[in-house]
Amino acid sequence: MNEWINRLPKIELHCHLDGCVRPQTVAEISEREGIELSADSLDELTSWMRVPPSCTSLVEYLKRFELPLQCMQTPYALERIARELAEDAAYENVKYMEVRFAPHLHTRQGMTAAEVIASVGAGLAAAEKNADIIVRMIVICMRHHSVELNMEAVRAAAQFLSKGVVGVDLAGDEANYPPELHESVFQLADELGIPVTIHAGEAGGANNIRTAVERLHARRIGHGVRLYEDAEVAQLLRERNVPLEMCVTSNVQTKAVDSFEKHPIRLYLNRGIGVTVNTDNRTVSDTDLTKEYNLLSHRFQFKAADFKKVAVRAIEAAFVEPELKPQLLRKFQEEWEKLGI
Repeated sequence: MNEWINRLPKIELHCHLDGCVRPQTVAEISEREGIELSADSLDELTSWMRVPPSCTSLVEYLKRFELPLQCMQTPYALERIARELAEDAAYENVKYMEVRFAPHLHTRQGMTAAEVIASVGAGLAAAEKNADIIVRMIVICMRHHSVELNMEAVRAAAQFLSKGVVGVDLAGDEANYPPELHESVFQLADELGIPVTIHAGEAGGANNIRTAVERLHARRIGHGVRLYEDAEVAQLLRERNVPLEMCVTSNVQTKAVDSFEKHPIRLYLNRGIGVTVNTDNRTVSDTDLTKEYNLLSHRFQFKAADFKKVAVRAIEAAFVEPELKPQLLRKFQEEWEKLGI
């Protein structure tokens, strides 16, 4: 690995809380809360939480979330897992991060959506006190949930605007649940003044990206791998300055693309599409942002100027409070100067 890449200041806009749980933490929470796990060792537990090389689809990939979700149903667990994720990110010099999660996936033991958000927020705030990182929350609406339940998630998110929540998202099985099913949900988000990012163009086509932007008010697109299918949609993103939250390792694992060689991140960057670099799910994909940067350096010939370009674009696209963006940019520029790049 390149040492200068390890030291680069980093920013992450697309990271799922339930895909980033430390296996050791799952083991300890399960013991604390009396949850029976099917794994007999930490190695076996880890293997159940990571996607196998044989993964064939996003649907199969998403099955890796069920085990950690069993251990994410109490305020203690959520606060701890959120704090540890932010600390892990800070350790690799991530300066700003948006962590996303679906509150209604964590209500099996009676927590409300608002209590879930408050617990995650408390964990992230604790990490901010001890590390050089700013962390904000994105509330996810799940594609397979009802419109009514997702309306509830949006209203819960609105309660925490300016209190850690900075956006809402639509995630899950894109192939079977197209974005237009939840158009009214994101109309509500827009009316409430909540920024929107939508998973699109991952397990569905470029038309889903158009729908996300034109009908669901998306300011950013999660993944957007299949944008290459439609030049008009690509032009729409350029005109509206809508960037992609790209997650290269995850995109290959979910078969959004067949191989690293076919991933379009370099093509999009060269064609003026806004590109940001993210992990998606650190544990499930067995990655972190430093690994993603090294991957881009070795396989896609990213140079220092490319990493600076995507970082600046990510700062511009971040849903963080506008007054903090100049501070973030200055922090990045200071660190780039120290590295001589």
